[in-house]
Amino acid sequence: MSLEADRLMLRTAVEEARAGLAEGGIPIGAALYGPDGATLLGRGRNRRVQDGDPSMHAETAAFRAAGRRRSYRGTTMVTTLSPCWYCSGLVRQFGISRVVVGENRTFEGGHGWLADHGVQIVILDDPECAALMQEFIAARPDLWNEDIGL
Repeated sequence: MSLEADRLMLRTAVEEARAGLAEGGIPIGAALYGPDGATLLGRGRNRRVQDGDPSMHAETAAFRAAGRRRSYRGTTMVTTLSPCWYCSGLVRQFGISRVVVGENRTFEGGHGWLADHGVQIVILDDPECAALMQEFIAARPDLWNEDIGL
């Protein structure tokens, strides 16, 4: 897939991140796309705060919204932030082939581990994604630390 296509898919995740922030949540968004890179299978945002559910990370929400499939091979998970270990496990468990990361400056996550296990990783280093997280972390360090388990 092209860098242009990856950036276009990232827009969906950024919309989700902004919606989550507007709801009082953590601004992380994700989307799961089909093997063609154009078919949106599911989208979601971190809803830990809104739902009171510690497992409702953005990638989990997008994955759940995609529904049951025979195989996730060839699909792309797009996320505004490097996936945590929990979400990296989801990617690996279900055989998602690619992960497009908006930014990994504010959180390194498990994308290196995924790459070591055959998942194609694309890091876009998107300034909008980085600014969203940096501003949020500065404003709500307590909530951020809770989210990452500190």
